[in-house]
Amino acid sequence: MTLWQDAAQGTQQAVGYPALFVLVALGALVPVIPTGALVSSAAVVAFHQRAFPFGLLLVFAVASLAAFLGDLALYWLGRSGVRSRGGSRWLERLRGRATPERLAQAQRRLDEHGVLVLVVSRLVPAGRIPVMLACLLAGLPLRRFARGDGPACLAWAGTYGLIGVLGGSLFSQPWKGVAVAVGVTLLISGAPALWRRLRPAP
Repeated sequence: MTLWQDAAQGTQQAVGYPALFVLVALGALVPVIPTGALVSSAAVVAFHQRAFPFGLLLVFAVASLAAFLGDLALYWLGRSGVRSRGGSRWLERLRGRATPERLAQAQRRLDEHGVLVLVVSRLVPAGRIPVMLACLLAGLPLRRFARGDGPACLAWAGTYGLIGVLGGSLFSQPWKGVAVAVGVTLLISGAPALWRRLRPAP
């Protein structure tokens, strides 16, 4: 029984970590995949494995690296659009996901705090794209963007990994912890949009 469990966990890790990397990186490029929920779910599974805490550290490393590389790729594509006369579909997608009000707010914060605002933007639901677009329009070099985005991705992966650990610690069955972690992350991501709908118009 122990050998079967070890083999099952080995197979799960061999498939799970590469899949996590691909999905998180893809989610950074196409911001419709709930990457926070993916990281939290992976953290729940890692919490219940025999390799804990090494599995959890691997989830953190894979998620933060994938988010960082995905952000860099999207920023590079956006810079190509800014420099070209006709723009690009990637730049247009970024513009379409940032309202003028949120973009103006992001530009003010970028002027006040520099690339440190990237750390906060990664943790605030729907905050990453407006700040990234503000960096693009300000002509921020890729290298400088990377210096701010690296700590932002580490903080993001750590936060959602912690949500997964808390969810996993509540139940002995991993699927229950996954359900709680996914529910919490979806609630966090949907809270700003719900607040904008419910608050009275000025």
